Amino acid sequence: MLNPPTADMPAEANELSPGTAAPTVRHFRQALLWPLRLMPAPHAGHHHAPWHVLREMGNASPWREEVDEYTGDSSRFHERHYNEFVSFLPYVQRFLYGEGRSRGGGTTGDGDSPMRIFRRHDVAAVRLVSKPGDAPVTLDVIHCDLYFFFDVDVVMLNLEVGANDLSLAQAQDILYRFGRAYPSGWEADGSALHCMTSVEWLGADGRVLASSDAQQREAFLSHVAQHRAPRIAAHWAYLMQPLVSDHSEDAGVLRYRQIEYYRMPVMAYLSLDDPRRLTRDDFVRLALVTGAGSSDAHLPYAEHHLADFEHKYCYDRFWVNAGAAPNTRYLCNGHALIVVGDARSEFFCCRDRGVLAQFRHQHFLLFLIAHFQKASLLMFSDQLVEALKRLDIRSTPSVKQFKRAIRASFERFLRFTHRYWFHEISEQAQVRALSHMCATHLGLDPLYDEVKARIADMNTYLDADSLRRQAATVVRLTVVTLFGLIGTITTGFLGMNLLAEAEAPLWRKAVWFGVVFVATTWLTIYTMVKSQRLSDFIDALSNDRLGFRGKLAALAKVWRPGAD
Repeated sequence: MLNPPTADMPAEANELSPGTAAPTVRHFRQALLWPLRLMPAPHAGHHHAPWHVLREMGNASPWREEVDEYTGDSSRFHERHYNEFVSFLPYVQRFLYGEGRSRGGGTTGDGDSPMRIFRRHDVAAVRLVSKPGDAPVTLDVIHCDLYFFFDVDVVMLNLEVGANDLSLAQAQDILYRFGRAYPSGWEADGSALHCMTSVEWLGADGRVLASSDAQQREAFLSHVAQHRAPRIAAHWAYLMQPLVSDHSEDAGVLRYRQIEYYRMPVMAYLSLDDPRRLTRDDFVRLALVTGAGSSDAHLPYAEHHLADFEHKYCYDRFWVNAGAAPNTRYLCNGHALIVVGDARSEFFCCRDRGVLAQFRHQHFLLFLIAHFQKASLLMFSDQLVEALKRLDIRSTPSVKQFKRAIRASFERFLRFTHRYWFHEISEQAQVRALSHMCATHLGLDPLYDEVKARIADMNTYLDADSLRRQAATVVRLTVVTLFGLIGTITTGFLGMNLLAEAEAPLWRKAVWFGVVFVATTWLTIYTMVKSQRLSDFIDALSNDRLGFRGKLAALAKVWRPGAD
């Protein structure tokens, strides 16, 4: 695969001279990735994998399983797909693409595929209005996908949009405002904070399919007051159908719940005529996704806060005026991965071998892996909390259900670790560096260690509780055996029969058998009831330092009320 030439010498962005026209984004791509937790439907019957449910819905669902280049017609498999595949290490390839064809020539079964992708084709474009009074901007919807994962209750919405010839301010505002599941608040005049004034999904014929309701403040306020959970904006709720929010009143077998921050992780590709014309303020706003700046071009944060900006957030290996794709810069803060480059470079704009192809394939997948791992870890943490909330130590069924839930979480976490958790995904320097930047900013290793420790603590507690219960059972059985041994030896000494009923009629033997059976059963049960106190008496009896009166007092406690 062709890569831009290696150059480790960074260069600073040039400042715009007064009166210079603002840069134009010749081609803009934005990919949103929304991780969600799948929830079981109330009163649902037999559990099916979510992709089975979507298949069974047929025409009632707009989602269709995507037969991609790896599982469908090999004529659709292009060089960019090959470059994507060989970028990753073998165990990551198995996670992303499955096992493929077996040695016998057959394909793997449904359960062997680690991911299932569903795509909808009815949404062709999206019309956005950033602020009141702004002209609408229409973006083409490149694709809209749902990613499901085997054995993990996480679904990820991926929406990719694109447009040509946007101003830099428009691109920054779209990155900042578009990918929000609901408004964070409202201005005094009722306009929604930090999100688009208007969002409309458009069909191929230009018809409006759904619109945003972010300005309807009372609907969001009442939903939070009633459900203690945020209300998903109408346009995102429409896009997810027939999946529905777990806190909504809508009926649906497939339900989801927010698992991360309400701002969706975002990727962006910006090609400009001269990336060197971008100021440091522009790069800071792009990397940290802070929206468009004012005309005075001040930094969005204090200078000391951004002192190590280039070191922490910029990958400048190709930020040099040389090579096939000169002046290409990658910006990453974990939540966002942005690539900026020269629109005059054929390699940067090439969708088959160049940076655009890498952005849509290798870079998207490394971003997907990082956020899938984070969402999965957060899901495990949520499941532990929910198991504890349902626990009632006074209820035996609740305790048993809690133990089953913790054991199941422990097993799933082990499978997740061995199937989906890895630190190195590629030996290619660029892919590996960007992957490490994403993982570091997302704090994946500390999060993994924290969840692992919590699950291990829960499992250790269950093991200790089981051992304690077993020890208590052994003590009770020992006490019963010890006291039963006295009667057994006494009555069985030299084959002694206290009652000579060997030649008695059968009915008399049956009566004596019943009397002895009832008395023995009662004595055994009574000994079990008093086994804890009898155990304490045996301990006192074996204590050489305890006097005769102390041992009698221990015996008296066996029948004393409230002696425990």
